[in-house]
Amino acid sequence: MDSAVLQLQRQLSDYKTSLYNEGFLDDQFTQLQQLQDESNPDFVVEVVSLFFEDSERLLTELTKTLDQHSIDFRKVDAHVHQLKGSSSRCLKCLQQVKNEYTLVKNKLETLFKFEQQLLAAGGSIPMQ
Repeated sequence: MDSAVLQLQRQLSDYKTSLYNEGFLDDQFTQLQQLQDESNPDFVVEVVSLFFEDSERLLTELTKTLDQHSIDFRKVDAHVHQLKGSSSRCLKCLQQVKNEYTLVKNKLETLFKFEQQLLAAGGSIPMQ
């Protein structure tokens, strides 16, 4: 196998291991990967992309609801089970969720780019 492909496989494996170690990936991600096959090679990317779209929509809706002068907590409750504290505390919590979401999204996008580079170089994606 080409040394460039081996290098990409090693980088992908190391990066994926770090995502597991940091808690960004878990057994659910592994199960999702196991559902991917040759008939649907982009299954994981598609599922995660849908998750990102839904999450962005939810975060946008929560932000709009919490930014209103008079907060309708029934609307907020439709998106989250329970909010405690003042609206400013909720806004801080929401910002933290947004930041964590962005971090996870960036890490998974990097993972998928590694996988695309490896496949484009003629390699295969090793399972963890």
